[in-house]
Amino acid sequence: MPEMLQNTETNESVGLERTTLPLLPLKNVVILPKSIVPIIVGRSLSIKAVEHALKQDHTLFITSQKDQNVENPQKDDLFTHGTRATILNVSHMPNGALKILAEGICRSKIDSFNEDEGFINVSYTDLPTTSLEKEVELEAIWRQLEDLYHTYAQLNEKAPADLVESVKTPQDIDYIADTIAVHISNLTLLERQQLLETYDLSERMILLCGMLNKEIEILQTEQRIRGRIQTQVEKSQREYYLTEQMKAIHKELGREDQAAEIDQIRKKTDGLKLPKDAQEKVEKELKRLEQMPALSSEAVVSRNYVDWITSLPWNKVTKDKISLTQAERILDKNHFGLQKAKERIVEFLAAKKFSKKLDRSPILCLVGPPGVGKTSLAQSIAKSVGREFVRISLGGVRDEAEIRGHRRTYIGALPGKIIQAMKKSGVTNPVILLDEIDKISQDIHGDPSSALLEVLDPEQNSTFVDHFLDTEYDLSKVMFIATANIAENIPYPLYDRLEVITLSGYTDEEKREIAKQFLLPKNLNELDLSKRQFQISESIIDMLISEYTKEAGVRQLERLIAKLMRKAIQRFLKNDATKQIKVSPALTKEWLGNIAFKKTSLSQSNERIGLATGLAWTEVGGDVLEIETSVLSGKGNITLTGQLGDVMQESAQAGMSYIRSRSSQLGLKGAFHNTKDIHIHIPEGATPKDGPSAGITIITAVISALTDKKTKPHLAMTGEVTLQGRVLAIGGLKEKLLAAKQHNMNTVLIPEENKDDFEEIAKEVNLDGLKVIQVNSMDQVLEHAFATNLFKKKAIRKKKTAVKSTTKKRAIRKK
Repeated sequence: MPEMLQNTETNESVGLERTTLPLLPLKNVVILPKSIVPIIVGRSLSIKAVEHALKQDHTLFITSQKDQNVENPQKDDLFTHGTRATILNVSHMPNGALKILAEGICRSKIDSFNEDEGFINVSYTDLPTTSLEKEVELEAIWRQLEDLYHTYAQLNEKAPADLVESVKTPQDIDYIADTIAVHISNLTLLERQQLLETYDLSERMILLCGMLNKEIEILQTEQRIRGRIQTQVEKSQREYYLTEQMKAIHKELGREDQAAEIDQIRKKTDGLKLPKDAQEKVEKELKRLEQMPALSSEAVVSRNYVDWITSLPWNKVTKDKISLTQAERILDKNHFGLQKAKERIVEFLAAKKFSKKLDRSPILCLVGPPGVGKTSLAQSIAKSVGREFVRISLGGVRDEAEIRGHRRTYIGALPGKIIQAMKKSGVTNPVILLDEIDKISQDIHGDPSSALLEVLDPEQNSTFVDHFLDTEYDLSKVMFIATANIAENIPYPLYDRLEVITLSGYTDEEKREIAKQFLLPKNLNELDLSKRQFQISESIIDMLISEYTKEAGVRQLERLIAKLMRKAIQRFLKNDATKQIKVSPALTKEWLGNIAFKKTSLSQSNERIGLATGLAWTEVGGDVLEIETSVLSGKGNITLTGQLGDVMQESAQAGMSYIRSRSSQLGLKGAFHNTKDIHIHIPEGATPKDGPSAGITIITAVISALTDKKTKPHLAMTGEVTLQGRVLAIGGLKEKLLAAKQHNMNTVLIPEENKDDFEEIAKEVNLDGLKVIQVNSMDQVLEHAFATNLFKKKAIRKKKTAVKSTTKKRAIRKK
């Protein structure tokens, strides 16, 4: 039979049976039977209930609020299950509140609520403890609870370990089960209320077992965490102790400063957020440093390596400030002309601003003659995007280690120029100018241009490895800009990685504007002169450009202007009465000397037999060259003079083959090449000359000499010729046309294949007064080059020959 456990204390135990009791609602507190709890009573509702209970038999009904924030609880705000309790002690507090000591008697349930004289009276029913389990099963549950409590008491020092030792009867189990619930400190209000409402002993003990299990797991986890923390603390204390010992040892050995320096380096590296590989290498070197004397050679090498690693930018980035309007303004302010180059740069900036995915920058290569502004253009690009600018000069670099660095095994080893530039910039995304990339040389120490292949390849430079650092460094955010004078001198694998922008030489008009807008204000400011003190006219600037300089850029022109200003200052200081100087041609000649560069001397004779004027491209711009030809009696030898290159000599030989193939049409004897010696000469013999573009000029001069016909004056030509007489395209057309205009040419013959180039040039350059004729065959060249038609007599001769042949045939028939 299930056993019914009755609480031995009933209402009679307090002397008078009552069916109603004053209600004391509590916040966040649940009182279990047999537990004694101190309570602070502060609400007027609760104080009146306590005072009423004290007037009667010290008994009241205690239950908990569902919501602790409610100050005046009503029926729905309270749990219906509570505890009938008795007040053991009462004390008054200074603020008017009461402090009572209450003891729980038994579980009870509210039947009804009644308001009475400012407090709540409740009708209630006591709920005695019951058990529906057999005695054996009750004992089994108790043993399980007892074991769990022993484990809990071992983990929680505040829980009394001997609490369960005195249990002998089921009544003891009922009492101890509630007492155990009181000693589980971390139970929630709802969990305690659940235990209070469970009057079946076996169910209550099962609930307690689950709660104890949970608390044991939490306490065990806390214990493990405390153990780990303790271990870490002990390890830290041990390290601290050993570190202090090391400091003492270093102090005795005189290495105290070195240890402090190493600690400082460690703190610095922690803030740099180095890649894992670099961090490991730094830590390895620091540990080596700690074991070495400060002045040993190995310590110097290790310290130098660590200094380089920690001084490099690893994560610092400059934010791009891209404004297309500002970029165009900066480029126009610092550079005159160069429209194509400016357009390409603005295109790149626009694409970078528009696309958030364009992380990798294209590698630009500015190709052009000296002095046209390649370096300053790169500086303007850096200024336009708001990045740091670093210049690396590659002229004459012949050792691969200059790019990749030296290995640390060598004395005085250093990183390469690329890593040095990154350190100088202080950020991971600077603009690096690789100046004079076409002048890299190579020797037994390696090929620097091959080392640059990795640097300038967007697919590889994110893992660039310098021999000195021996760890990967990311160059993918760097904007590389290269400059070169001659694109053909750049090795092809390197050239293939570059986006080439060609800068041609300035025209005389552009040089004049540059002098007026940039050079004059710059030098006046540097020498502290005013425009009123130093006056120079456009005609004098033109004189300087044409007679004292011969260059594609404006460097020499700037030097001459500065020299004129210094001469003017010298005169100011010698003669105080002189307040201003206006530069005249005579003064220019006095201060600068005689004309330095005269125009190419052309034949002034009207007998232009064996003469033809060609056009040439040089590094300093275009020029004209007059080809002279003499035909002498001989054995068919061809002599070429004037320091001609192999390509030009081959052009002359191809031209002679063309003339021989057209000898009958030109009225030449078929065997002229066996009886005539031909001498072809190009003046200025000290200047090397080469290229195929003089082909049509050589043929024209030779045909003029062989046919004894004059070429037209003030006519120049350029074009490569084939054996069949086709005229092919040439380069440097802009410079050649400008040279023709400067030398007062009226007509220029150019290849028809250069039609598109000419249309572009005509938009940029003023070619008024110059007639440009496009030709595609040698026949057209000869038609425009001579005043008379070379093929006219040939046609008449054919007609006369045909007439004679017909007359002869008729005479034979008559006969």
